Amino acid sequence: MNWNRILILTLAVIFSGSLLSKDINKSFFGNVAIEGYDPVAYFTEGTPVKGNSDFEYFFDDAKWRFSSAQNKKLFIDNPKKYIPQYGGYCAFAMNLGEKYKISPEYWSIHNGKLYLNYNSDVQEKWLKEKESMIENADKNWKSLEQKN
Repeated sequence: MNWNRILILTLAVIFSGSLLSKDINKSFFGNVAIEGYDPVAYFTEGTPVKGNSDFEYFFDDAKWRFSSAQNKKLFIDNPKKYIPQYGGYCAFAMNLGEKYKISPEYWSIHNGKLYLNYNSDVQEKWLKEKESMIENADKNWKSLEQKN
């Protein structure tokens, strides 16, 4: 029995899941996505709403929190519709090829997609030039999404 080979295969299996998972903006402790805010509420209520740990769902290596059972169900039925672009990182920063945390109260929905930003100054710049910034951010995200 080749123990080195078994060890290597075991480690490959253990780490393959983390290498293939998408990078989601989540808390260091607890793996809670987008600072615990309900991604569905941006669409259904038109405002950021803090999620509740009673309505939590694990998806893409992160805990997503919702303000209601209804929002949790909507997310489970179609997560791609509600997950913010660029894994929930600042859309403006992604335009520059960088990953920055966000403030959940600075957001926009454009063409049915949720974009989050770092602060009010960044949000203002984002809203003025979002079309070209989305094009740049989309390109940058392709190379950055698998890097933690």
